[in-house]
Amino acid sequence: MPRDRTALGAFLRSRRDRLTPSQAGIEAFPGARRVPGLRREELAVLAGLSPDYYSRLEQGRQANISAEVLDALARALRLDEVEHAHLRDLAAPTTRHRAATPHVVQHPDPGLLRVMRTLDHVPVLLLGHRGVVLARNALLTAVLGRPLEQGTSFVRFMFQDPLARERIVNWADFASATVATMRREIGRRPYDNRLAALVDELRTTDGDVARWWDDHTVRDYASVTKRVRHPDAGPMSFDIEIVCAPHEPDQRLVVYTTEPGSPTSRVLPLLAGWNVTPRP
Repeated sequence: MPRDRTALGAFLRSRRDRLTPSQAGIEAFPGARRVPGLRREELAVLAGLSPDYYSRLEQGRQANISAEVLDALARALRLDEVEHAHLRDLAAPTTRHRAATPHVVQHPDPGLLRVMRTLDHVPVLLLGHRGVVLARNALLTAVLGRPLEQGTSFVRFMFQDPLARERIVNWADFASATVATMRREIGRRPYDNRLAALVDELRTTDGDVARWWDDHTVRDYASVTKRVRHPDAGPMSFDIEIVCAPHEPDQRLVVYTTEPGSPTSRVLPLLAGWNVTPRP
């Protein structure tokens, strides 16, 4: 059974809407405009495609799409590397029988666990796909205020635990990036029913998730700054760095780094020594 092309068409439309003719470096076609960005015909010309062929792509009526066509569309739409990879994933042929694949329990990579144990002076979190917590150290628990035991969902913590919005000062930045990361993951795993169900649940129950999902932004995990308001240690600031194992691409070690000599770096040893118990 061929892949459902609905997501591909929606992504192309969203990227087309955000790019005006002047931004694309072309003269706008004459006539009344009904779209905020490029018309289908304008994008087709930019990518060197016939308008009819591009219309079939966007409407999900084109079964096979060559790499050359995808590259041309990525150049015309000025996609970044992550967006280009997402476009290729959405256009890749697949079958739905993979949806019946039994659930496989994720196990933390031993090498990443060893790295985590050497970083006990900063908060560290090991995530698998769907944002499942595979491991975390004591400082991560102390900083975020929740135990986050193995097998729990960091995504659910972000969106369904009021403490996340209370403690993470720039929560909206992280939450929107989490949604963009889930969209990237669901493009890679169209057969993952558990991931699709999680996304559907969050879109239904959280207006922020629904809004961010509908803008079709995609991201891979990236280094960002996280600001935390801790009830005992006060304001804290971390630069989040991601470590991946080449043989375990679905697992990411999330390291909360600090600037040497910063207030956060000075208070972390005290926080560890206090052995702060997360509040219920």
